[in-house]
Amino acid sequence: MSETTRSGNLIIVSGPSGAGKSILASRVLQQLPHLKFSVSYTTRAPRGAEQNGVEYFFVGREEFQTLIRGNDLLEWAEVYGNYYGTSRKFVDDLLLQGEDVLLDIDVQGAAIVRKNCPDAVGIFIMPPSYQVLRERLMRRSLDDGFVIEKRLQIAGKEIRHYRDYDYLIINEELNRSTLQLQSIILGARCRTAAGSESAESVIATFGGVDA
Repeated sequence: MSETTRSGNLIIVSGPSGAGKSILASRVLQQLPHLKFSVSYTTRAPRGAEQNGVEYFFVGREEFQTLIRGNDLLEWAEVYGNYYGTSRKFVDDLLLQGEDVLLDIDVQGAAIVRKNCPDAVGIFIMPPSYQVLRERLMRRSLDDGFVIEKRLQIAGKEIRHYRDYDYLIINEELNRSTLQLQSIILGARCRTAAGSESAESVIATFGGVDA
């Protein structure tokens, strides 16, 4: 019986900018088989070495609005003046193939996905303190000072939503946080609902439920 006969899990990872979501996601994606990253659409410009179709699908605002009108997005939101959205078909196709899909999305998008997909596993990544988050944002040198201050203000609001999630990881030490995220995803694969199809196959070898 192959592991890929199971249904895939939708894994939501959220947290404020600079909390470490992206690096944690990158690590577990390298370590776990049958885990795929959901490549979102965005209207913002690429940063650094980001590539179209890898980190994001980079599109114009008109094309993004066409996706909205066509109901092609599982969720979408406007963040820091740019649109971000998750392709419904991209996610559904992977789940049907038995792959787990990891969504790295903000709290607005996560709320929409959890409403539409109540079986999704929600994980909130929180920085250990305000000061640590500030230092991380400054160290990565991606934003001007006024943008960093705005991100910190928004982070103060976002972290209060941690109770809306199934799991909380306070990302103080990267290796420990990576192990925690990996363990949550592996545990989700053992949920009764996720393994029901495989369980029925086992029961059939005993002659079925009525035997």
